[in-house]
Amino acid sequence: MEPRNDNKLRWQSWLVLAAAAPGCALATLQSPWTRSTQTGLGISLGLGLLVWLARAATPLAALTGAVITAVLSLAPLSSSGVFHSALAPLLALFVLTFSATKFGRSKKEQLGVAEDKHGRNAAQVAANLGVAGMAAAAALSLPSLGPWCAVAVTAALAEATADTLASELGEVLGGPPFLVTTLRRVAPGSDGAVSLAGTVAGASGAAVVVLVAALALGLSPGKAFCAGLGAIAGLFVDSLLGATAERRGWINNDGVNFLSTLAASAIATGALALQ
Repeated sequence: MEPRNDNKLRWQSWLVLAAAAPGCALATLQSPWTRSTQTGLGISLGLGLLVWLARAATPLAALTGAVITAVLSLAPLSSSGVFHSALAPLLALFVLTFSATKFGRSKKEQLGVAEDKHGRNAAQVAANLGVAGMAAAAALSLPSLGPWCAVAVTAALAEATADTLASELGEVLGGPPFLVTTLRRVAPGSDGAVSLAGTVAGASGAAVVVLVAALALGLSPGKAFCAGLGAIAGLFVDSLLGATAERRGWINNDGVNFLSTLAASAIATGALALQ
């Protein structure tokens, strides 16, 4: 969903940022100062600079993204994949969401739902990537949790991708969306609005991220299925929260996105525990 400018709930955005960024930064600083650590930090700072230069994020948002990228790239999530970190699925998320945000921008501007030209702010970045970063930080602190955290990270990244693609592409490719709770037609960009085109685009994006994560982290088919299930469930949670709590002014978009990725990770790891 597109964020609303609701100053009354701005504290929730700051709370999301405070919940995610410091823990990721602390976990990164506690990582042993090895060549791989230096490489991971260099890649993270480079990507943050690239995002800022591409005007996809504000300076503070780019720095927040770099911190979360660092912990995602350093956390030992796997010992069997092509890579041992979540950097590859994170890059897949960035490419997909950046492309979707730029796609059909003129139509989005006409509808009044286009993203700010300065890009995402720090709270938006934390809302979308914070849960994945926190799960990676847990694996960095307790490597034995790596297999579980890998599923949680994958589900959170896939849900964040699905949510962005569903809203950004659904507004352009889909017809008038409908409210998930009542099935009544609403204006594009409305809280809790969904469309068939947007849902298909979101689910496809989630599948791509899960596939990349499965290859990069060596996830088994069962773990990949759990991550994908969590992502799709999280996308539904996002729409449900938007149509209820957000429409009533109880929660802002950053809170919805954070809780949706949290739900995706929780459902994915819960499904894994039942296997």
